[in-house]
Amino acid sequence: MTTTQALLLIGVAALATFATRVTPFLFLSRHSAHPLILHMGRYLPAIVMVVLIIVSLSAMSLPGDSPRDLPSTLARSELWRDWLMQAEGAGMLISAACVAGLHLWRRNALLSIAIGTGLYMAWVQLGPMAQA
Repeated sequence: MTTTQALLLIGVAALATFATRVTPFLFLSRHSAHPLILHMGRYLPAIVMVVLIIVSLSAMSLPGDSPRDLPSTLARSELWRDWLMQAEGAGMLISAACVAGLHLWRRNALLSIAIGTGLYMAWVQLGPMAQA
């Protein structure tokens, strides 16, 4: 691919992205006081956050999911301890708790998401799984 083709591709992608972002504002500006638009503006951000939380936390594998895991209480507690020491266990739970706490305290979604993402990335890079 030549430089001209790459620049043309970037330009077309940028134009298409801009067009999809600006279209609702152009065609729905006179309907901004419609009850459905107001309802969606009020509840949709929270719904999106709940869906993101469910998707991200459902990706975790819990101890005992594998048939080879022992069902005894002692083995279960050791499995939970081992799971919490992994990046996907404690890192996700700590990050999710911090996001929830920050959002309840500051009511700033951008701050909550940025701090939660930073904490999780720090856990993954510097935590117990970083040595593995």
